[in-house]
Amino acid sequence: MSSRALTLLPSPSLVSVRSTKLGRSVSNGGRNWSGLTKLSVKSKSRRNYGLCCKAELSELAPVASAAYGVLLLGGGLFAYSKSGSKGSLFGGLTGSVLMASAYFLTKSPETRVLGDTIGLGAAFLFSSVFGFRLASSRKPVPAGPLLLLSVGMLSFFVMAYMHDSLPPIYVPDPLPLP
Repeated sequence: MSSRALTLLPSPSLVSVRSTKLGRSVSNGGRNWSGLTKLSVKSKSRRNYGLCCKAELSELAPVASAAYGVLLLGGGLFAYSKSGSKGSLFGGLTGSVLMASAYFLTKSPETRVLGDTIGLGAAFLFSSVFGFRLASSRKPVPAGPLLLLSVGMLSFFVMAYMHDSLPPIYVPDPLPLP
């Protein structure tokens, strides 16, 4: 990344420069626009460029909510076809509708926090349902893996909510790039 790219930024914008082992990452308002940056000159390795992940947590939230919604819908349909459980069908449909709404809301920056909140609430709901089901039946399948998946999604949506709802930190003087 050249220093000329930094001059294209508007002056009151939020700029953050992080030095890592893989290079430098420059972000503006939550969007990462540096990918590969040259490592220090002292490096003797053949790989002079490090890889940086450009995806941020708020960019992964729509994909995670869609995948979780598809899994909930598939599990509800599977349980209904196997045992005729209308409760599982209702739960799968409810979870997929909640995750679909979280998916569409997290795609827009204006409604991202609301989408994270809906995803967090749905993941908490299904974590508690599968936890109660595991405690009452004492059978590890299917409640155990679904509980682990729901707790994982709950922690993901908590982190996404905190990432999107906390105010940005202003860096007054960015580090100069070599």
